[in-house]
Parts: sequence; C-alpha cells; structure tokens
Amino acid sequence: MSGRYDFDIPVTFRHRIRFTKDAFAEENPVIADLLEAERERKVIVFIESEINRLFPGLQDQIRSYLAGKTNLKLTEIVTMAGGEDCKISKTQIMDGIVPIERNGIDRHSYVFCIGGGAFLDVIGLSAATAHRGVRLVRFPTTTLAQDDSGVGVKNGINAFGKKNFIGAFAVPYAVVNDFQFLYTQSAHNNRSGLSEAVKVALVKDGEFFDWLEENVKSLNSLDPVALEEAVERSAILHARHIALGGDPFETGSSRPLDFGHWTAHKMEQLTDFELSHADAVSVGVALDTLYSARCGWLPEKDAWRAVEVLQRLQLPVWHESLEIRDEEGRRMVYRGLEEFREHLGGELTVLMLEGIGQGADRHSVDQPLHESCINELKEASQQGLPI
Repeated sequence: MSGRYDFDIPVTFRHRIRFTKDAFAEENPVIADLLEAERERKVIVFIESEINRLFPGLQDQIRSYLAGKTNLKLTEIVTMAGGEDCKISKTQIMDGIVPIERNGIDRHSYVFCIGGGAFLDVIGLSAATAHRGVRLVRFPTTTLAQDDSGVGVKNGINAFGKKNFIGAFAVPYAVVNDFQFLYTQSAHNNRSGLSEAVKVALVKDGEFFDWLEENVKSLNSLDPVALEEAVERSAILHARHIALGGDPFETGSSRPLDFGHWTAHKMEQLTDFELSHADAVSVGVALDTLYSARCGWLPEKDAWRAVEVLQRLQLPVWHESLEIRDEEGRRMVYRGLEEFREHLGGELTVLMLEGIGQGADRHSVDQPLHESCINELKEASQQGLPI
C-alpha cells in the first residue's frame, strides 16, 4: 500500500499587547485581566540584573501583586545578566530552562520576563523550548524592545559569529509595555531605540514619519508624551505587519521590517557587538535610504529628511566599522549581503524605498554606488547638524 497525503494545518495565535504604567501596582488590572483565572497557575519571574539594580523594590512589588491574586502562585524570582553578551553565552539558555524545570512550570503556567531585547531573546528561547513551549509574558524595558523586538515573535542567540543564528519563532502569550521602565534608561538608549520607529515609519507609514519629523525636538529631549506615543505607534506598526502581513514566521524571502538590517547585523559582528543594535540600525537605515535615492527610486530630498531626523535624535548615520577591509581591500560589511541571503534562504531580497512609507523588494546591491553613499554619510556625520 502506498499513497501521498497532504494536510493543511491551520493555526491561529492571539498576539496580546498592552500599554500601561506601573504594571505591578496593586490597583493596576492589566496583568490580572490578561491571565486566565479559572484555576491556579504557577508564575516564574526572570528579571535582568540591571533592571533589578535600577528598581530595588521591584521584586517586593511583584511578590505583593501576585500574593493578592488567588489564581496566581509565584514560584521563584530569578535574576540573570542581560545585554548582548547574554546572547553569546553557551549556558544562558539552560540557565533559563533549569529554573523552569525546577519549579514545575508547565504549559499552562506563566514565565514573566522583564528586561531588554537581548534578555527577552534568551529567556524567550528557553520558554519556547521547555516543554516545546510554555506561556511567555514579556515586559520589555527599553525603547528598542518596546517599540520593536519585544512585540515581535522571534527568539534567538548569536552563534558562529552570526546574529540570531540559533532561535525559534514563538508568539508570546502577552506583551506588557510598561512605560515606567523607560525612565531609568540612559538618554542615549532611549533615543537610540527610536531608530526602529524611524525605520518602520519609512517602510510602512509616511504619516508617522511626518509626525516623527514634526516632533523630533520633543523626542530628542525625551518628552514623555512624545516618547510614549512614538513607542506605541511603532510597536503597533510592527505587530500589525507580523499579524497581517501574511508571513509571521518569515518562510518567504521578503523582510520589510529588516530594512537596513543587513548592514546593521554585519557592523555589530565586526565590532564584536560593541556597537549596539539600535545604533547599527540607525546607520543601516541611513545608508539604504540614501542608496534608494541614488538609484532613483526615492526623491533625494526625502532621503536627506530621514538622515536629518536620525541626526537630530543624536543617532549615528555612519560608523567606523564600515571602513574595515579584508586583505584584498574590500569592505567587509558587504559580506553581510551573503549572510543575509543565507539567512533568508534562496534569492537575496533587501527592501529599499520608493517613497516615504513605501518599500519595495530588490534583489541586488550595486556595491560601488552603495560605497559612495557610505562616503557621503561619513561626510555628513563629520559635519553634524545643530540639535
């Protein structure tokens, strides 16, 4: 007996995203309203060590909050190191999985993860692999994590010198963007996270870019009203694309939300990850925006509008890692194109701009023309702009 059988397996996920302030205040209903209440559920909490330092009362607040919820049983609070270094640790995933196993966390329990994007990546991967997936509730604590990565569905660590080579797609049970966490970050970290807001505006929403441009002075001064609106609008644009763009787990080759990222990821690697992802994205976005203009797809005035917004946010549009060359004198950043193609699988596909808020896939990069953009942005970076 032989045969051929194909089955379509429809799967629907609910992507719950909430915006609030002081999520663990006893009178705040956001968390309790998110979690199922028909029977007791275990909760384990992972906190990035830097957040634990900046919020010395956070653990007591969490204990008090959960103690008042009869359906939620706190089993343990675990503090672990975060930052990009945690994504290259060979033990970090198991450091997350071991407490999950030790506390008997099952697929109906909750894993709370409180930290920046790299920390969310690592604990998210631990949660995605324990029991083949336990319920993860993310609490992003940086601008970059709240307006982009924290509302995504990716988890990953770096390996073989490549960004996010090991990872998994897993929709978190919920994301709670608590704005209170933002106000312990450095001014630069808060501004640099807005590079992803500029990126998503450029590829998805021209009106949002206009708003960023009009409010750049308030954003540069980190006015709370402007900052929180920028974070929320950016997060929703990212999440809407993931939910409605037709390819949430990136099985195809198109990556609109990775605009400027092929350069960014390679620059991070070339600097041994001393260059932050947010700053690298700012440079990558500036480069591919100007390149889009040089190819005749984007009006030049619009390209320089984008560069100026980044500069007025005190974000880089050039970095010295772009000048690193191999023994034959070629810029090593262009190795990032092949690595990006390998990551995508199949044909190289990079998004470029045809207008503010309008992207289009391209399948090659004219290296000499792109290099001229590097030189232009180096000059623009050296000249600077008044803030």
